[in-house]
Amino acid sequence: MAYIGKEPIVGNFQKCDAISVVNGQAAYTLQVSSTNVVPESANHMLVSLNGVLQAPVTSFTVSSSTLTFASNLATGDVIDFVILLGNVLDIGVPSDDSVTLAKMASGTDGNIISYDASGDPVAIATGNDGQVLTSAGAGAPPAFETLSAGKILQVVQTHKSDTTSTTSESFEDMSGMTVDITPAATSSKILVLISLGGIGSAVGVSTQTIKLVRESTSISIGDAASSRTRTSFSTGPRGDGNHMTNAHYSYLDSPSSTSEQTYKLQWFTQNASGGTTKTGYLNRTGGDSDDDNAPYSRGASSIIVMEIGA
Repeated sequence: MAYIGKEPIVGNFQKCDAISVVNGQAAYTLQVSSTNVVPESANHMLVSLNGVLQAPVTSFTVSSSTLTFASNLATGDVIDFVILLGNVLDIGVPSDDSVTLAKMASGTDGNIISYDASGDPVAIATGNDGQVLTSAGAGAPPAFETLSAGKILQVVQTHKSDTTSTTSESFEDMSGMTVDITPAATSSKILVLISLGGIGSAVGVSTQTIKLVRESTSISIGDAASSRTRTSFSTGPRGDGNHMTNAHYSYLDSPSSTSEQTYKLQWFTQNASGGTTKTGYLNRTGGDSDDDNAPYSRGASSIIVMEIGA
């Protein structure tokens, strides 16, 4: 619940014990409850002498627990009071969970405060793009380290366990086989790993032609050769519709971008003997619907993309 009333002032306000003036003496010991106290500075004190507030530094100074007036006091002088203000810039100790991230910001973007074994701040480490925060072990301050070539920066996967099919005679997107990744640096490479758990076809006589695409660009495809289809890989026909053909493929791509990149598979099916186009299936056999028993298995497929630091 919010505080009701005037907001409290943070500080360590103390009124010193009464001080008796000694004729011809300028220095006096400051105490609270008969215990010596040390003010923050002369500017953190209110001192009244003979009903007049004294100017810090010019009318009095303080060293440790000793208050010294600019001149000796005489019989009849009265030190009315001495009030210690504490450190009035001290905000005190915040309560748990009361400090937001905005209030914790220090330095500029990419900076982090380092701490020693006792938990005290000792330095601010500065990081740059392409660096990671590392530690030398317990009690050692963390530091930013530039990533060296070949390190895996991130891994993203799409996984498909249901089935899909195509009767298209030209390339179309393979349903569910799309994955997005945003590289951290333009120099990064993207390793694409493809695993198709099973390609099936009706009566096992059709071929599925598959290619890898980044955004709208076909990548890792064969060279042009007359009217032959340029593709990444294909699966050949089986003798019957009871089996699936597994397919695994990999490619190291260089998108040269820090924008989000979409990798996907496209496919089409064709009759290996040149007859009527057949249906191609993913994650199931071609004869799956003929009978509900063990030979007609189901599979799972995935695309994994890894950003590799260059």
